[in-house]
Amino acid sequence: MEQRRSRRFTLRLPIAITRNGTERIKRSGLTKDISSGGVLFTAENEPEIGVSIEYVITLGGPSDQSVSLRCIGKVLRANPSDPAESAYEIAATLERYEFVRSEE
Repeated sequence: MEQRRSRRFTLRLPIAITRNGTERIKRSGLTKDISSGGVLFTAENEPEIGVSIEYVITLGGPSDQSVSLRCIGKVLRANPSDPAESAYEIAATLERYEFVRSEE
């Protein structure tokens, strides 16, 4: 039986990957679940395992009050999510984060 250190919450939120290792990138996807220690999300490109990653999760709410969570973590694994699609299911740690208000 699998035991987790922290509770996971099934949330479908927009995620933007802004850095993969030292490379600045712009890729988007959707979260599948989130915990205090990490996030599972889908994206079109497979990242390199073990590298540092920076990503931004947009939290729900009215557009004039939206808040984003800017996170730093490490890519743990990436698996093809669906053979019919060219998407990957990516697990990453959540080591540091900060809340960021949307630009007006």
